[in-house]
Amino acid sequence: MRTRTLRSVVYLAGGIGLILSVFAALEVYDASLSGLCSINSYVSCGAVLTSGHTTFVGLPDFAWGIGGFVAILAAAGLAEQSPRDPRRSYALLGITSAGVALALYLLTVEVGVIHALCPVCAGAYGMGAVTWIGAIELARRGWRRTHEDRTEAADPEGGP
Repeated sequence: MRTRTLRSVVYLAGGIGLILSVFAALEVYDASLSGLCSINSYVSCGAVLTSGHTTFVGLPDFAWGIGGFVAILAAAGLAEQSPRDPRRSYALLGITSAGVALALYLLTVEVGVIHALCPVCAGAYGMGAVTWIGAIELARRGWRRTHEDRTEAADPEGGP
């Protein structure tokens, strides 16, 4: 996959994740919206929303999603501005890694504590995973480019 296409996938997944996170926020303020994604007693935004387990260190889960996806989109934009500087791709990887770790925790709370799964949240978790996979590949490519540049600078003839 071309790097440009890979960056587009990161942007698309980040954008969809942001939209899903905003929808999750709207559900908090308009309870009728949670009915749209409540399929049964287990797959239910409403069951998760009313569980009392929808905050992490004092912030609502949707706020983490909104902030996280905004940070991912910003880091992706910065990484695209300087494609020869792998540090920006590494920053994107760090942000997406933290997001995936938090998503795994929140998923564990939903499944293990609440005994329900919010499909909107699960969609956001999935989009976070897509951005993470993209960030891994972008960081790998950045490392490889930097490593090749250093090898060429050390030995311009390309051999012993």
